[in-house]
Amino acid sequence: MSLRSRIALAGAAIVFGVLVVASVILYPAVGGSLHNQVDASLARSAADAPSLLARLKQKASKERSPVGFLALLTVGGTSVQFIPGPVTPGPTGYFIPITDRDVEIASQGGQSYYLNATFHGVAYRVYTTQLPALNGVIRVARRQSDVTAPLTRLRLLLISLTVGGALLAAGITRLTAGRVLRPVRSLTETIEHVTATRELTARIAVPGRDEIGRLARSFNAMMAAVEESADAQQRLVADASHELRTPLTSLTTDLDLLADGNGLADPAAPELVGSARDQVRRLKLLVNDLLDLARHGAGQERTEDVRLDLVVRREADRAERRAPGLCFAVTAGEIWVRGDPDALERAVANLLDNAVKWSPPGGRIEIAMIGAEITVTDQGPGIPDADLPHVFDRFYRSAAGRSQPGSGLGLAIVRQIAQAHGGRVTAAPWPDGARLILKLPEHHPIS
Repeated sequence: MSLRSRIALAGAAIVFGVLVVASVILYPAVGGSLHNQVDASLARSAADAPSLLARLKQKASKERSPVGFLALLTVGGTSVQFIPGPVTPGPTGYFIPITDRDVEIASQGGQSYYLNATFHGVAYRVYTTQLPALNGVIRVARRQSDVTAPLTRLRLLLISLTVGGALLAAGITRLTAGRVLRPVRSLTETIEHVTATRELTARIAVPGRDEIGRLARSFNAMMAAVEESADAQQRLVADASHELRTPLTSLTTDLDLLADGNGLADPAAPELVGSARDQVRRLKLLVNDLLDLARHGAGQERTEDVRLDLVVRREADRAERRAPGLCFAVTAGEIWVRGDPDALERAVANLLDNAVKWSPPGGRIEIAMIGAEITVTDQGPGIPDADLPHVFDRFYRSAAGRSQPGSGLGLAIVRQIAQAHGGRVTAAPWPDGARLILKLPEHHPIS
């Protein structure tokens, strides 16, 4: 069953349930009200009988009847009957029999009462009370059809409204659901189109600011992220293949020269072997950087509280041992962050390696921390303004950097690690060198 049909059934069920509850409440209330109205009209008819009393008194004086009369008033349509006679238990021949209770009411003024009775196949509602002036009783009766007929019509009306309302609600809900679910249908068609064609540029129109609009915006954002990821993956594959092709070609050439000549006895063999080793080291560095790029891009492997200032000092000591001709100055206070310690060490190490690569002999590298912000400043040639937006791109190397060793992935790895930790890395212009800034969210561990 389609979602549209399920929504229509749900709407019909809700309306049906509401109407059933309303009918269950309304029908007894109307029935009780009608019965109360009939009982009240019977009591008023019995109370408003002064002319009846006068006629009974005249008849009693003329006929000199014994004390105690029965006055029967039957209200059925427009018929009214007066039946005088002694109040004694038993059949009357004109209406329902007289009971001992009626005799008690006539003689002693007992409690008036209502009863349901059937006379000649017709159901009546009967009210009996005393005629104190004549020591008799008066009965007022009314057909029960005056109540049951309206109730029957009301019952049929409520059943029709309940069933018809549910069917109407189902139809209206189905039509409305079709309009409301139109963006969902468009989203489904777009997803099916993307699945069939792999076209990641597909988007859907945002219908509004409700939940459907939010779903559309989320889908468009997801498709944009997937498209960007796919484009980045294609660029990475293309750039990696280009970077791998150069050392592999050089290595193959060196090996071919060794194979075509006198092998290791060739005077040029040491130079060819050294070149081959350089290319192997370059390949190893490139492969390691690619692996790190993929690993740190997949998310943080483990997360814990990390003393960032200790990481910076430790990596600065390592860089100083690798480059003893440079001066390192570290300014850092105790700072905690939350993240992957191995990834953070790699990010700091790459920043320092970049500063070491560009620093002149005897140069000074300053590492300063203000909060969880690491600033690395070197005294190299600096970064041209045209290169500032691209220094963190994968495989990007400026014209001056192509002669330097490296894969062009070091700063890209720094940016990826920073983003994975909710931070960012930027390059700022500096008059006497280059300045790179790594900003991470500060964390206050619970002691």
